[in-house]
Amino acid sequence: MYWINITRFWVEKLLEVFTVALLIGLTSIVLGAVLFRAFNSSLIWYDEVASVGLAWLTFYGANLAALKRAHMGFPGIVSGSPIQIRIPLFIVSELIVIGFFALVAYYGYQVMEILAWDSLVSLPSISLTMTQSAIPISAALFILCELLSLPDAWKKMCAGVDTEHEAIEEAIRQAEEDLKETKS
Repeated sequence: MYWINITRFWVEKLLEVFTVALLIGLTSIVLGAVLFRAFNSSLIWYDEVASVGLAWLTFYGANLAALKRAHMGFPGIVSGSPIQIRIPLFIVSELIVIGFFALVAYYGYQVMEILAWDSLVSLPSISLTMTQSAIPISAALFILCELLSLPDAWKKMCAGVDTEHEAIEEAIRQAEEDLKETKS
């Protein structure tokens, strides 16, 4: 269990750094494009690169959300069920998610092989293999993030903890503390 926690910590930190870097890079590109357009000098590569950057940010941000189990779902259905139903529901849902992303990784890799000889239209020096690599890489990372967060999710499921309800209670507790601090 110790190595899972250490691995999870480092994967989370790396994903945070990478997604923040993508966000800063994408923001810089958009702001730069606005500045260039203000001076009647458009960047020919802006649309294509910004689209790829947004896709990458979405894919890698989804991995971070998977690691934190922050994706939308129906945890109340699972946690509110009797334990005899809860366990199979949990296992089936995990297998569906992992199976889906295994297919995405496989076919994402197939797409990379097909696009191996192609490049961006506005920047021919950048291969589509590089831009499309986010699909299989992030799908594999999603599976890793699911597996790393599985032990905690299993414990919460066995205890019947509704993670959405838990998050709401934590937000209320934090808001009450903030309110007390502002009154002091």
